[in-house]
Amino acid sequence: MRLYRSLYLLLLLLVMHITGQAQLQKAIKDIFSADEITTEHADSAKASDRSSTTGNTTSASSPDSIASSELQKYDETFKLKAGQIQKLDSLRKESVAKEKEMKNDSWWQTGKHILYFVLVLLGQFLLFRLSSWLYKKLKNRIQQLKDTKLKPISIQNYEILDTQKQVSLLIFLANILRYLLLFILLVLTIPILFSIFPQTKELAYKIAYYIWNPVKDILEGILGYIPNLFTIIVICLVIKYVIKGIRYLATEIDAGRLKINGFYSDWAMPTYHIIRFLLYAFMIAMIYPYLPGSNSGVFQGVSVFVGLIVSLGSSTVIGNIIAGFVITYMRAFKQGDRIKLNDTVGNVIEKTAFVTRLRTIKNEIVTIPNSFIMSSQTVNYTSSARTYGLIIHSEVTIGYDAPWRKVHQLLIDAAKATPGVMPEPAPFVLETALSDFYPVYQINAYIQEANNMTTIYSALHQNIQDYFDKAGIEIMSPHYTAFRNGNASTIPKEEETKTN
Repeated sequence: MRLYRSLYLLLLLLVMHITGQAQLQKAIKDIFSADEITTEHADSAKASDRSSTTGNTTSASSPDSIASSELQKYDETFKLKAGQIQKLDSLRKESVAKEKEMKNDSWWQTGKHILYFVLVLLGQFLLFRLSSWLYKKLKNRIQQLKDTKLKPISIQNYEILDTQKQVSLLIFLANILRYLLLFILLVLTIPILFSIFPQTKELAYKIAYYIWNPVKDILEGILGYIPNLFTIIVICLVIKYVIKGIRYLATEIDAGRLKINGFYSDWAMPTYHIIRFLLYAFMIAMIYPYLPGSNSGVFQGVSVFVGLIVSLGSSTVIGNIIAGFVITYMRAFKQGDRIKLNDTVGNVIEKTAFVTRLRTIKNEIVTIPNSFIMSSQTVNYTSSARTYGLIIHSEVTIGYDAPWRKVHQLLIDAAKATPGVMPEPAPFVLETALSDFYPVYQINAYIQEANNMTTIYSALHQNIQDYFDKAGIEIMSPHYTAFRNGNASTIPKEEETKTN
């Protein structure tokens, strides 16, 4: 409030100074105007004397006529001088009377103007005090709402604004409203103060023009923009409901309730996102001519500059986006699948337009750019297990002294006893190599739970060890040198008895 009082005092001194200076200038102007009138009368008298003298010299020829004309000339000159003296005296009296009257009127008008000025300042001061009082009342009312009507604002168990933050926000908005009201009052009061005195009326009109002209231009611009605004609203509403319709169809296809030949259900949501992006781009292109300032060179230059920066700096990003869409329509994998990407094996936990994230069996999160996936080999374990069963396999090397039929049976029995192995199709054994010291046996079994592949492998290896231990067969890859006579055979004894 001290600042406002200082401002009002400064305005009062300024107006009084301007008023006193204007009265002094007016008095000087009246004095000079009286002198100019006196000078004009004297010049006119001299001109009449010259004209009378010229006429007399040209018309008179006799001495009598010359004497009478001289007397007449002096008489007229005397009368003219007397008239001029009377006129000057009357003008002086009139000017003195006017000056006294103007002084009395000016002091009265000045006092009245100063009274108006003080009244306006007093009203402004009272309005300021009223706004402060209302602000305090509103602040107390807002603080009382904390325990009565205000409730925390939260979205999906996330609290965005608690009651204390809401109270602080409302008080901040009330304070802004208060200062905005004070500014409006000050802007309206200054032209009123300057319009009270005649000497500052033009300044008041200029201040009012400077304040009102921008406001008028803004209001005219808003009113003129209303038709374009309605056009933009109609375009946005049409695009909004078209997107809603497409989203409904995509949701139905994704849920399997709506089927289209040749269109897979996992394509539904990615296709919806592509169409939505294209529709939004189309909407922006249609709205652009209706935006304020779209025809200006600056607006167009900024748009071109931003487009150039995006095109130069987003080549890798655009490559990843395109690769993400290609991977989606290739149907190489989907979220939740167990895949192998080069040397990384894990479950797909997230698939975006830019990257794909895997969680390995050690709970490691691996982020892989989509462009890298496009240029790499991907193995999908879940897709095979879901359709016709995934075959797991493990190799065992046993010496030639163990009968191969018994080894086959032991491996098959161990696979059938493993949790997660499908009974049908039945497990089978392949001999993949006959090395110098041992044959290589490969047990193959079908599973459907690709996510448990590591656990099933571990259980299978444990069962193989148990079954071979019970049968008394060592799981080893012998490398030895045998000393024997040439008559002994390496064929197992059971096979020799069968052949005999």
